[in-house]
Amino acid sequence: MAIVLGVVQGVAEFLPISSSGHLSLLQHFFSMEEPDALYNILLHFATLIAVCVVYWRDIADMVLEFFRAIAALASGERTQGNPPEARRMILLLILGTLPLFLVLPFDDFVEGLGANPVFVSVMLIVTGFILFLSDRYGGGRKNGRTATVKDVLLVGLAQGAATIPGLSRSGTTISAGMALGFDRNFAVRYSFLMSLPAVFGATLLKVVKVAKDGAFDTELLPMYLTGMVIAGVVGFFAISLVKLLASKGKFGSFAYYCWIVGIAALIFSFFFTPGAVTPPAA
Repeated sequence: MAIVLGVVQGVAEFLPISSSGHLSLLQHFFSMEEPDALYNILLHFATLIAVCVVYWRDIADMVLEFFRAIAALASGERTQGNPPEARRMILLLILGTLPLFLVLPFDDFVEGLGANPVFVSVMLIVTGFILFLSDRYGGGRKNGRTATVKDVLLVGLAQGAATIPGLSRSGTTISAGMALGFDRNFAVRYSFLMSLPAVFGATLLKVVKVAKDGAFDTELLPMYLTGMVIAGVVGFFAISLVKLLASKGKFGSFAYYCWIVGIAALIFSFFFTPGAVTPPAA
């Protein structure tokens, strides 16, 4: 079970095929038990590390520019001309994350939608159309120096919408970026970097909740570590694949997979009764 969930999390978190949608369908059709809260947190943390490894140079530059900006403010120094791209990226990422706060009041309702396989299946099909259109109508030359506040706020709204189970976060945000004229490589980079504060914030909130509940079983530590390693390694290669396909204008190739899975799950959901399928061995 640890291996299956680790692979699903690592692959579906970054490939534009919706990790939440896949986990919901697996749990429904194969009677898989929902992972305990801490394990779910650790899998997300592992994928966060994968993003940090892939984009370590961008992150290091932004951290450096953050302290330089603080030092400049403290000394009263004024920046001449346009700020460095890394410093501007900090602002763009903060602005892109703000729309998520609009979703927080509806968090329980949105999470509950994942229990409806028909709804999740339809959202996977919708994801397919978003990806399909991204290659045909998306792409431009905007980058970290030329993207506007309006651009990143709209991408942030797309990220908020992608909290709906079955809608891919990476697929929706990358497609939104390309539709707004982002360079394909920048659209991918911005999407994954924007996931860092979102995933970190959600992880922190869940850690606090788990700590209050005291839901930590040391006997499950081997399972936790196995799942984290697998999710992190698979996630690293998944990010690399997305970067490659997007740069070649083939990001929409994932649309066909989403359509196949979404349509199959939709058909299956009308004939399937939970418990009718033998659960896979752990």
